[in-house]
Amino acid sequence: MSTAVHGSTVDVPTPDGTADAYLATPDDNAPRPAVLMYMDAFGLRPHLKNMADRLAAAGYTVLVPNVMYRHGRAPLVELPEFINPAERPEIIQDIRPFMATLTPEAAMRDAAAYLDWLAASPLTTDGPAGVTGYCMGAGLALRTAGTHPDRVAAAAGFHGAYLATDAPDSPHLLAGRVTAELYFGHADQDATNPAEQIDRLDKALTEAGVRHRTEVYAGAHHGFTQADTAMYGAEAAERHWTALLDLLNRAL
Repeated sequence: MSTAVHGSTVDVPTPDGTADAYLATPDDNAPRPAVLMYMDAFGLRPHLKNMADRLAAAGYTVLVPNVMYRHGRAPLVELPEFINPAERPEIIQDIRPFMATLTPEAAMRDAAAYLDWLAASPLTTDGPAGVTGYCMGAGLALRTAGTHPDRVAAAAGFHGAYLATDAPDSPHLLAGRVTAELYFGHADQDATNPAEQIDRLDKALTEAGVRHRTEVYAGAHHGFTQADTAMYGAEAAERHWTALLDLLNRAL
């Protein structure tokens, strides 16, 4: 059963500055389980806020930080209402320098600040949080679960990018530190997350004894949850909602 929600812009203090963020919560102001939602590369915008609202309507207090706040408040680049394939490369090119400066170390300092803010809010219940992330945010969700294991009960990632590479700081290398239950919904039409990386991630999680479920969405493209882009797939997006809510309802 969904409920009416309230959305607002909040500022979250971090060791490196102040992150602007979107907060969505049921409008009865009752404390609810906390969920940290990590953005995709296109960042805080109406569609991502709509996603946070939908999650809040299911009974959660949801924080969506602008993880690139070091470069300014969102939006960092001008975005069209609908991101089509012709415009996408130029937009990504504009965003890429901001993404490059978000090192794993900086991102995890930020993650602690986001979790601190949620824990201190009167709108959240006691106990560990849930985390979900999209595109680059899927890697941040996995890193957060591995870096702050005592503070994360569930983490999900959808159409994640570069989750299990050969890099010495690849997100999958944190598998041994994860105590949360994880879910990953991969797109099978995704050059940023090929089959060998999906297999590598799954193997790392299995060997580490992490409770997890990995699914590959047939016919889905990178970005399938993002309705303001040409990569959107309605069926895959609804499947993602079912999986995400199932995880959060069970773990939080």
